[in-house]
Parts: sequence; C-alpha cells; structure tokens
Amino acid sequence: MVQAALRSGAASRRCVFETFARRLPEGRRYGVLAGTGRLLEEIERFRFGDNEIRALRERRVVDDETLDFLAGYRFDGDIRGYAEGEAWFPGSPVLVVESDFAHGVVLETLVLSILNHDSAVASAASRMTGAAGSRPCIEMGSRRTHEEAAVAAARAAYISGFATTSNLEAGRRWGVPTAGTAAHSFTLLHDDEREAFTAQVEALGVGTTLLVDTYDVERAVQIAIEVAGPELGAVRLDSGDLVVQAREVREQLDALGAKNTRIVVTSDLDEYAIAALAAAPVDAYGVGTRLVTGSGAPTAGMVYKLVAREGDGGEMVDVAKASKDKTSVGGRKFALRRRNARGVAEAEVIGIGVAPEDDGDDRELLVDYVRGGEVVGGDHVTLEAARDRHEASMAELPRSAHQLSRGEPAIPTTYL
Repeated sequence: MVQAALRSGAASRRCVFETFARRLPEGRRYGVLAGTGRLLEEIERFRFGDNEIRALRERRVVDDETLDFLAGYRFDGDIRGYAEGEAWFPGSPVLVVESDFAHGVVLETLVLSILNHDSAVASAASRMTGAAGSRPCIEMGSRRTHEEAAVAAARAAYISGFATTSNLEAGRRWGVPTAGTAAHSFTLLHDDEREAFTAQVEALGVGTTLLVDTYDVERAVQIAIEVAGPELGAVRLDSGDLVVQAREVREQLDALGAKNTRIVVTSDLDEYAIAALAAAPVDAYGVGTRLVTGSGAPTAGMVYKLVAREGDGGEMVDVAKASKDKTSVGGRKFALRRRNARGVAEAEVIGIGVAPEDDGDDRELLVDYVRGGEVVGGDHVTLEAARDRHEASMAELPRSAHQLSRGEPAIPTTYL
C-alpha cells in the first residue's frame, strides 16, 4: 500500500485512522482498553533499521523509493484515544491516529497486535476481579502463553485490578507487584512433605505459602502447621472440589489455631469459577490459563480503519467501508460518556466531525497522546493511572454491566 501510494502521490494525503470494535465478544457487556502505554513506547522507537531494510531489499518486497521512505520512518502525526483502563463499547473510537497516509497505515499491525491482546486480557481480568470482590487475584499465566505475551498479560491484568503477578519481568519492567508459590515439583523433590515444608519455611519464613494437595490434603495441612506454627502465611489448593476442600481446610486450620492462615486456590479458574467460590472461605485466587487467553475471547476484535482523508481541494472527506457485516462509520470521531444525575453511565455518545454537546453530567473520553510525533500523554500513560481509570470507569457503569450472564452491551452507542 505504501509503495503504490508513493507512486500515485496519495501517500502524503492527510488521513484519520480509527481503532474500534464493531461488537463486543458474544455475551459480554463491556470491554476494557489496555496496552496504550505499551503502544506509545513502541511507537517512539518504531524504526526500520539496516537489517530490516536489507531484508526487504534482498527479498524484493518493495522498491527503492519505498525503502528510502521506510529507512527514514518516524511517526510524525497526532494520536488521541481513550485513557488506558477505560471501559469501551461497540463503536468506541479507542484510538484515533491523524497523519499522512503512509505514516499512519504503517502503524496498523503494531496498534492492533498490542491493543487486541492486552484489551482481551484486561477485559477478562475485569470480570474476574469483579467476581472476586475484595479478595485479591494473582496473575499466574506465564506458562500458558508466549513469553512476551506473558509480560504484557501481567501488565493488563494489573490494570484491571489484579493484585500481583508471578511474572518477575513484569515486576522489573512495569513495577507490577510480584508474588508466587512453590509448585508440586518442590514437594516431590523431597522424601516427604515434612522435609519439603521445613526447607521452604527455613528459607522463606513462616509467612510463606505451602502447597498442600500433592498427596493427602488433611495430612499436609497438619504437617504444615506443625512445621510453621499457627502463624503460617497461607496454604494453596490446586485440585479437587475447591469449595468443599476450602471449607474443610478452613475448619482444620481454625481447629489448629491457625485462624489467620489464608487459603489460596488455583486450578484453571475463570470468572465463573471465582463467582462459584464466593461463599467458600477462600482468601485469594491464582488465575492462569483462562486469564491470558481472554477467558474465551482471546482478541478484543478491534480494527484499524481509514475514516477520513484529504480531498483534492484540501478539505477532509469522510470515508467508510460498506462491506456486508463489516461496515464502518466515516468521519473523525469525538466521544463522551453520557451520565445521569447520579453519575451512572447511560450511553456512549459519538460525535462525527464535531464534539457532542455535554448536557452537564457527561465525561469526555478522548485524551491527547501524541502531537507532531511527540508523546504528550503525561499522567494518562502511567500504569497506576490506568489502574485508577479502570476502577473509576467500572464504578460509573450500571449494575447490569457487572453481571456474568450473557447480555447486551451495558450502555448503547449513539452517533450524532
């Protein structure tokens, strides 16, 4: 596309690209935007180096004019979008890129690969933390996805309320709080559980978490308290009927005087399993596979479409795709969340070409991220700001948004 546009002269036309999703994953009531901070970091260093140019030349992918353009590529346009952590709905313009065609179209795969993955994880994580209530969730999915996706997933989960991650690189790179437990292999390394538990407690202190379901749970809990004493930090359950086991273990711990020892449960949890454990005496949830795969929706379904371009006379012309089942709405978008007098969201209001009028209780959704190629997002791009934005965004949605049963989007999208 870049080569053909450079040849025709259209590459320099001013354009507006928009990232949005036509629909939510089936049955979902809202989505959560994540990945914007990662995307901005990538855009700042997005370059075609000598090795990339050489490979394109040797494989004759594009001509010399295009290679010259790519060799000097630096994004020099403007980007606005929803704050990271914000809820989104069908048609929400979560990212708006304004630049010439060539500079904007090159970003498409970068934008979508980051936002689709991270938003899928954040959306699933939001449903899980909502089901967990005040009980913390631990991200433990690194062994179920690509090594870099694991780091991104830990970040996205933290935005949506997860308390910690077992991924140490996410802690180093992003400052996400880290925590973890021993695996069954550590217990199996030793001759018996007493030896394993003793080694762990001596190395890590009584505040550690002991895995008690390698053999017999009841016996393991007894040994754990004998080794660590009643101040043992936690025990972890990773198999079986977790509701029944949690109740039995709680009774046993209390009887042994370990009333403050927490119970952590793992084992292929998702939002539905977490909700089912609400009445059980569980203190924390460790979530892996279902989180990093979006709990059945591994992509947010976002697309990156040209919605406006410069006409022959220099004016901006709205453009839209009309393909069956894949239509888009042309025109540069503005967005606000319409709220009632109690501050509860009622609609996603999208203005085409002009900003919709605030009726007094509304909240503007688009913030500036990049101007003239320079990142200006400031506080909007920090991880803690994204986490705070998610919490505030969830708080203003109607109650129906937090139901796990299948349903329509929590609020409608209206175009003006």
